[in-house]
Amino acid sequence: MTRRILLVNGPNLNLLGTREPEVYGTDTLAEVESLAARVAAEFSLEVRAVQSNHEGELIDAIHAAREDCAAIIINPGAFTHTSIAIRDAISGVELPTAEVHISNVHAREEFRQHSYLSGVAACVIVGCGVQGYEFAVRRIAALLGASPAPAAGRA
Repeated sequence: MTRRILLVNGPNLNLLGTREPEVYGTDTLAEVESLAARVAAEFSLEVRAVQSNHEGELIDAIHAAREDCAAIIINPGAFTHTSIAIRDAISGVELPTAEVHISNVHAREEFRQHSYLSGVAACVIVGCGVQGYEFAVRRIAALLGASPAPAAGRA
């Protein structure tokens, strides 16, 4: 079994750290990716991260995940509320998928409260800040049956 998770971040998430810090916090996308990689390493998993503001690039990355990934974690950004194409891509690759949202989308504008992806996701993590990515990695690891790697120096 491949030991890789595809981490997908959609439009405007490249602005993390500076975009509406009162909503999204001050952690950068690089810090989010590093957090996910650190947690994945606890389970002997690796992370391949992709971010794009272009729907087709995200779909291509999801399709490519069939070849070398065991699961997907996705924060689709605004595509959450608009993209049947990303939903279809996730359905089509048949990989366990965790949907993550930094903010509590259910407490925001009405248009943000509908997700086209939630119905095909194994889990949805909402409103936990960037810690939601950690929760997503841990949940995906559990779904994959991955156990924490032994700590260095322990017998």
